[in-house]
Amino acid sequence: MATALETNILEAQPRDPGTKNKARRLRRDGKIPAVVYGAGQNSVPVTVDPRHVQRILNSATGHNTIFDLALNSGEHTKAMIVDWQYEPLKGRLLHIDLLRVALDKVLTVSVPIVLKGEAAGVKEEGGILEHMLREVEIECLPADIPAFIEADISHLRFGKVLRVADLPRSEKLKFITDSNQPVAHVTSVKEEVVAAPEAVAADAAAAPAEPEVIKKGKQETEEEGEPAAKGEKPEKAEKKEKK
Repeated sequence: MATALETNILEAQPRDPGTKNKARRLRRDGKIPAVVYGAGQNSVPVTVDPRHVQRILNSATGHNTIFDLALNSGEHTKAMIVDWQYEPLKGRLLHIDLLRVALDKVLTVSVPIVLKGEAAGVKEEGGILEHMLREVEIECLPADIPAFIEADISHLRFGKVLRVADLPRSEKLKFITDSNQPVAHVTSVKEEVVAAPEAVAADAAAAPAEPEVIKKGKQETEEEGEPAAKGEKPEKAEKKEKK
């Protein structure tokens, strides 16, 4: 199983914190604003290449990837991406937060749950599989962060629930998510009740006609490069550094 520790190098240049106009100019120049913090040091505003950041986010270990961060000031440290923001319409990266990582300090991270096999309740009993919990929160050292946690569901039948307590365990990992939290189960196929054509026609004839309402108003468009409103983050991951 792949872990999140890799040898990628992300270069960062210092920047002066400023207004949204400055941030837009950075993006036009092919960079995005970022901030580096953690490990008991002051936060540092920087700029990074969004293409390199996107490659890290799209890698097998995703946002849990630990890489070498090289600052133009001469600082070299291990880091990981803990928060990122996309432009809501065009999907371009707007901003990221980087956390300095000490390899001997425990981190709290969220790891994807991957289901393996075909559930017996689906294969033999005609049910459908419902995957309810997609990630689990764990504590471990940075070098031990798994790319994912794999769970065998081949034994899963009607009436059985796969819970966090049933996930594979390791001495290197401490599960934070409630052990009783359901991960997946097999449920029956719900039959859709379709009304007869005669009944539909009768209901349509009985319903009073409603006047058409035409809505008028100014259509607002978001300025290109403007950050999304607070709370509109398509993706977000948080890690906590443990002393």
